[in-house]
Amino acid sequence: MNRFVIPVVTAFALAGRLTIASPIPEDAKIAGFGVGSQAYTFNRFSVFEAIEKTAQAGGKLIEFFPGQKLSVEEPNVKWDHNSPDEVMQKVKDQLAKFKIRAVNYGVVGGRGEAEWRKIFEFAKKLDLYGITTESVGDLDIIEKLVKEFDIRVGIHEHGRRPDDPNYKVWDPNYVLSVVKDRDARIGACADTGHWATSGIKPLDGLRILKGRVISCHLKDRPEIGAQKPDTIYGTGVSDVAGMLDELKKQGFEGNISIEYENNWDHSMPDVAQCVGFIRGWGARRR
Repeated sequence: MNRFVIPVVTAFALAGRLTIASPIPEDAKIAGFGVGSQAYTFNRFSVFEAIEKTAQAGGKLIEFFPGQKLSVEEPNVKWDHNSPDEVMQKVKDQLAKFKIRAVNYGVVGGRGEAEWRKIFEFAKKLDLYGITTESVGDLDIIEKLVKEFDIRVGIHEHGRRPDDPNYKVWDPNYVLSVVKDRDARIGACADTGHWATSGIKPLDGLRILKGRVISCHLKDRPEIGAQKPDTIYGTGVSDVAGMLDELKKQGFEGNISIEYENNWDHSMPDVAQCVGFIRGWGARRR
């Protein structure tokens, strides 16, 4: 989209669905959603291996995180927004080899506007859909760059910290309060597992943030209100099918990242079953 038309359409985006930034293409979707992995699922492996494992699991997309080692051959090279162009090209080549689309980057934060600009430049070079952060204190800087680069930003949350009352992003009501008057491309990265840890039913969290869900770290958990390892979709109590129904109802256009924090060394088959669950959900709704 021509960047010069953004001021014309902003009012429409604010009034309804997020329609400004480039959408995730249809060929990168499963059951109507952009589905893949958060590379953190494979954090005991390299970026190259995470891309390959995502493809083996049947995913279409990958969300990178900062600091992962590049490859088995170059374990001392770290992948992040400071990576030189030659490293970026190697990652792009690996993505092309396995037909995986890079879609998001985070959780990441910047130390001032200069580093935030570097993060957005990195995202633009990779043609990313979004960036994920918890840096609500930097939203003035972030909003300016969102408008300049036309890239979405989702506010991520970890679990509630009873000993840290200043940590508020665990609460979807708080996240809504800090994004609702911002550019429509700023919203939430809904981590449904961390909501469950905090005692929030994930479906409730999605409903609170209706219209402001930028991306999703979709997780199933065996229990609400406790820190428990992730489970394969449909085997826990998080109502993954209900969450997919809700996201579809909301017109969600972002990425669903399977961030599977369990069975770390051998999680690819589990991730494949999660992908299969989404495929099955889609088939049942045709």
